[in-house]
Amino acid sequence: MESKHSLAGRIALVTGGGRGIGRAIALALAREGADVAAVARTEVEIRRVAGEVEALGRRSLAVTCDVIDPEQVARMAAEVLERLGRVDILVNNAGLALSHKFLGHPDDLWHQILAVNLTSAYYVTKAIAPGMVERRWGRIINIASIASKVGGRYIAAYTAAKHGLLGLTRALAAEFVSYNITVNAICPGYVDTAMTDAAIIYIVARTKMAECEVRQALEKTSPQQRLIEPDEVAAVAVLLASEIAKGITGQGINVDGGGVTY
Repeated sequence: MESKHSLAGRIALVTGGGRGIGRAIALALAREGADVAAVARTEVEIRRVAGEVEALGRRSLAVTCDVIDPEQVARMAAEVLERLGRVDILVNNAGLALSHKFLGHPDDLWHQILAVNLTSAYYVTKAIAPGMVERRWGRIINIASIASKVGGRYIAAYTAAKHGLLGLTRALAAEFVSYNITVNAICPGYVDTAMTDAAIIYIVARTKMAECEVRQALEKTSPQQRLIEPDEVAAVAVLLASEIAKGITGQGINVDGGGVTY
């Protein structure tokens, strides 16, 4: 009996697809029957994920692309469409999490964080959405953060970018609803990934706190006193990508152990 979450015959594109949340989502979509294009800057990582997708019996494609560069995005989209035919499910997962006090905040860091976390989703969605509109079916899933719902110390740029991504999600949901395209955001808390590990190291370097103390502080942001697992985020992505979730659009779904309740 086919699963209600079955994605058989669907084709997905996942940015930031080489590790962490992106890898977990790519594999979860493949397990439900989707072919998957994994996109990221690091070729060795996305080729590894593409191999894992193929091992699940699905078609795969690894495309190197810096998604903050519109010319690279255009080339990437053209290659995916040529090789796989279309994109039914777009997951904008590429992200960057760095922190800095607002006083003295470097301008280049501000622009970098907004480019990776917000503008990249604009570029990629702009390249992929026309095909969805033409076919009158699509799923766009933006990986946001609980920082798209609440603010926090030392993350002004990240918070602004993720608030912007949630705003983009809601605007596109309203614009695309008549085309049978849903647009949603997933808003995780701190997830046990290499990106969080890198953020911990960055905080350690700036504060001189012990690494274990920083990790514990991040764990305590959740009432469950733990980091979220990538597969938990991936499970929500599978739901949102499926036909059974056709009534869910314009939403920011928290996966944070209950830390933010709206």
